Amino acid sequence: MRCPACGASDDRVIDSREAEDGSAVRRRRECARCRARFSTVERLAGPTPFSVLKRSGEREPFSLAKLTAGIAAACKSTSVSEDVVLGLAGEVEEAVRRHGAAATSDQIGVAVLDRLRDLDEVAYLRFVSVYKGFATAGDFAREAGLLRKHTEPKHHQGADARLPAGPAGSHSER
Repeated sequence: MRCPACGASDDRVIDSREAEDGSAVRRRRECARCRARFSTVERLAGPTPFSVLKRSGEREPFSLAKLTAGIAAACKSTSVSEDVVLGLAGEVEEAVRRHGAAATSDQIGVAVLDRLRDLDEVAYLRFVSVYKGFATAGDFAREAGLLRKHTEPKHHQGADARLPAGPAGSHSER
């Protein structure tokens, strides 16, 4: 490692700590020549090769950047932060990697949709419209209806269901 201050390659490690939930090591270093201090992060040289089987039958290397870009596009102009997008992409990558050295684009798409459904309805509809190749406004309406059925609370049948709601959603006294 070269010193960012003077370019010398002679340094010593002052401190080492786990980083990124144990998947990396953060090292605090000091340059032997100019005494400047700097930090480095060490990770495994690369994850095991992982590929995606596309609908066309093509196989391509998995790209976290491509997945993140797709999720970010769906979340644009919503309340979903960049950190949440990155975390969601990481969760999806982890989930599909657990199933072996390859995943289908459908498995990845479903994993994203499962997470977006509960996170943000607009982002979900945007992503599903690309994933399912929506062609008409009816496609959006149908999916929005399915989304409502999935997220609306169930209404209970019986005597209590007829009572009007009072303050804070509780049933009023009769």
